[in-house]
Amino acid sequence: MRGLAGRVLQRFEDAGFKIVGVKMKQMDAEFARKHYFDLEERFGKSVFDVTAAFMQQGPVVALVLEGVEVVANVRKLVGSTFPNQAPPGTIRGDFAHTSKGYTEAQHKVAANLIHASGNVDEAKYEVDLWFSAEELHEYQTLAEKYTF
Repeated sequence: MRGLAGRVLQRFEDAGFKIVGVKMKQMDAEFARKHYFDLEERFGKSVFDVTAAFMQQGPVVALVLEGVEVVANVRKLVGSTFPNQAPPGTIRGDFAHTSKGYTEAQHKVAANLIHASGNVDEAKYEVDLWFSAEELHEYQTLAEKYTF
């Protein structure tokens, strides 16, 4: 909704990740519950409710990336959950600015611009939730073809 999708995708490609799936989706309440299945248990109903409502405000760009230690390296590139703790050069550090204290005081969601899977198991769950097998593409980039 901020018009940063292209710039964010470019960050991933610049870092050497390969995009194998990408689409826009409008979340509904049922899908938000599936995606954030453990959020209420971990942080409480109010955090889940605010997050689910926020995520339903507009379309979401979902993508699947491939690369070396992709989950850990994407998390480094994305930065801390709270953008004020994310260093410059990370996606959240450059494009978002909210803090935990502010969001809690205002009863708002941490609008941190981007979600990144927390571990490999979570990534597998989320890929299966968001994408069908037909929406994921196996291909060789020119860099792969001529470098490796």
